[in-house]
Amino acid sequence: MSSRRLLKAGEAIREVVSMAILTELRDPRVKNVTVIGVEVAPDMREAKILVSIMGSESQQATSLRGLKNSAGFLQSKIAERIDTRYTPKLTFVADEGVKKSLALAQILDQLALEKQKNQQATDAVAVSEPVDDELDELDELDEAEDADNDADNEAAIDENDELSDDGEDDGEDDGDFDNRNSPDMPNA
Repeated sequence: MSSRRLLKAGEAIREVVSMAILTELRDPRVKNVTVIGVEVAPDMREAKILVSIMGSESQQATSLRGLKNSAGFLQSKIAERIDTRYTPKLTFVADEGVKKSLALAQILDQLALEKQKNQQATDAVAVSEPVDDELDELDELDEAEDADNDADNEAAIDENDELSDDGEDDGEDDGDFDNRNSPDMPNA
């Protein structure tokens, strides 16, 4: 058979099986089952039904056992609705694609969250670096001002030393003249 014809047959089987599971199957073990796809053998004698089952591992195993036990009933529904030379023998396989895609999505979300945290940390460091640079510049300016002030103070001290060496009044009280008892000066 051509691949196009196999795809059409697989799609028809998928529709019949999924509707039969939803509406006609009375097995209480079969719950939360979605038919994902059907792989049909080239001779149309076998069909592998890919199903996704929601729930815990034990619930999935129970539903898969119920589907395998209901394979004869579902084959009869296919024989009623699809006119083929052979009615395919059904095998049910749990498709892990949905579970794997959910796990992958969770991993991607975690990576995105870590990337966002790293970006925030990088941004915080980048913001603090200019502040640190500005503080360093201010410290350098303060040091330069302190050096200038020290130089000015040393120059003033040297000037005072020169004045005292020349015999000029260095501001010390020699006892020669007392302004407090001067008649020209009023008492404070």
